[in-house]
Order: sequence, then structure tokens, then C-alpha cells
Amino acid sequence: MLRFTYPVTLTQDETDGGFVVTFPDLPEAITQGDTIEQCLSDAVDCLDEAIAGRVDDGDAIPQPSVTVIGDMYKVACPIHTAIKAALYIAVKDAGISKRELGRRLGVDEKVARRLLDPHYHGRLPAMERALRQLGKVPELSIR
Repeated sequence: MLRFTYPVTLTQDETDGGFVVTFPDLPEAITQGDTIEQCLSDAVDCLDEAIAGRVDDGDAIPQPSVTVIGDMYKVACPIHTAIKAALYIAVKDAGISKRELGRRLGVDEKVARRLLDPHYHGRLPAMERALRQLGKVPELSIR
């Protein structure tokens, strides 16, 4: 099961005040804020960009650490980015190209590229259909 809710660490910034936010699983994702609430809100955007950057660069997307230690918080990736990331991982795991994804879906390669583009806000049913075509069953969990 893929999950896209990641632990974050808030460290007090002794020099400038506020907090520095880091993601143990995504070292490139760093942000900061004056309050915990601002930090957690900004962390969502930071996580969104970190996942999108990994998809753009063709890099692996790590699964979140299972354990939350001490003062860690959890931040959920926006749903649209999470489903794009899940599709990206499914395509990589299947070892297929964007062209092959398009063929399997009966659509042009351009459409398949858009399905995998984290900056293109495609239709959710199309992404869900693509995941199902690759043998994945998307679920939504709300807590």
C-alpha cells in the first residue's frame, strides 16, 4: 500500500526565530515559519513540490517513515499530487513507457504524458482508470 503522509521535524531557529521544517524521508524538502500552524501549512506546499520534483526528475519517491519520533508531526501530500505520484510509481514498477501507458489506455501518448505530469491538473477519473489498468486500486483514507 502506498501512502503519502510524511513525518516532519520542527526545529527552533535560534538565530531568526520560528521553526525550520524538515522531512526525514525527503532531504530536499525544507521550509520554515514563525508558528507551528504556519510551518505545517507551508510544509504541505513544500511536500507537494518535493514529490512533483522527484516525478519531474524521474527519481524514486520514498515511502514515508513508519515511526514518528518525539515532536514529529505528519503532513499529507495534496490528493492530486498523491494520485499522480502513485501512477508514476505504478508505471515505473511496471517498467513501461508513457507511450505504452497510452496504448494500454487507448489514448494518445500526449494524454499519457499529461496523466504523469505533476503540474498538469488532469481529471481524477482518468488517473484512477490508469491506476486500475496497471493493477492498482486507489483508496481514499480520511482521518
